[in-house]
Amino acid sequence: MFAADEASRGLGIELLERGEGTAVLRMTVTRSMVNGHGIAHGGYVFLLADSAFACACNSHGPTTVAAGADITFVTPAREGDVLVASAEERTRYGRSGLYDVTVRRGDEVVAEFRGRSRSIRSTRAEEPA
Repeated sequence: MFAADEASRGLGIELLERGEGTAVLRMTVTRSMVNGHGIAHGGYVFLLADSAFACACNSHGPTTVAAGADITFVTPAREGDVLVASAEERTRYGRSGLYDVTVRRGDEVVAEFRGRSRSIRSTRAEEPA
């Protein structure tokens, strides 16, 4: 799934690790990701966490999408910061799941993200429903 994720790869996001219900991704904050306050735009931090969530919840096989997500920004990131998002499955029940993602700069927590997933029929035209 990540190999076909043009949005994430286009921002330089790298998949470092993957496992059943887990994923670790990395992104460097670039100049184009900084807002008018001189800090990383929250949308980019959310996108990194969401991409880690997507890799973790799709690790089981069926096509899985976000049913909802929220994020708490703990401290700002700045241009040049290398952010690492670590996703971990908390529980799966039926077609639904719950995942937590921590975004860090080194040992410092930048944001905490919680995603809710739902397995669906495939959305890709070339995959059978």
